[in-house]
Amino acid sequence: MHTIDTAAPVVVRLTTLIDAPLDTVWSLHTDIDNWPVWNVDIDQAKLAGPLAVGSSFIWRTHGLSITSTIRELVPGRRIVWGGTVEGIVGIHTWTFEQSGDRVAVHTEESWSGTPVEAAVEELATALQTSLENWLDCLKSRAEQKL
Repeated sequence: MHTIDTAAPVVVRLTTLIDAPLDTVWSLHTDIDNWPVWNVDIDQAKLAGPLAVGSSFIWRTHGLSITSTIRELVPGRRIVWGGTVEGIVGIHTWTFEQSGDRVAVHTEESWSGTPVEAAVEELATALQTSLENWLDCLKSRAEQKL
């Protein structure tokens, strides 16, 4: 099982509950090409090939063009990706768990590298805000689908 770098200078862990079926939440989250439709922070996203371990996707957020590679995929349950942009090494895990009529979505992301070490507090705040927004967008869109 792939995990974040728990020793990285920036680590953010968040969880939200979404009032929607697991299939709906998982489908929205893993339909990478359509992220810009529901996530206001993502300008572009394109998966090269199938949703599978080893596949990469290019996405644009906050002025950065990022190439991420899927490192782990457990359909309906877990996805992990990682990549490096401008010297920042990011590892991002997402887990999805049915909890009654809701879905618990847990995300963890680590950032390491020289740029992170130079601005830990600023980048920790940026990542926290970004992930909170991502979860809010996912929740809003999934709950609209009902």
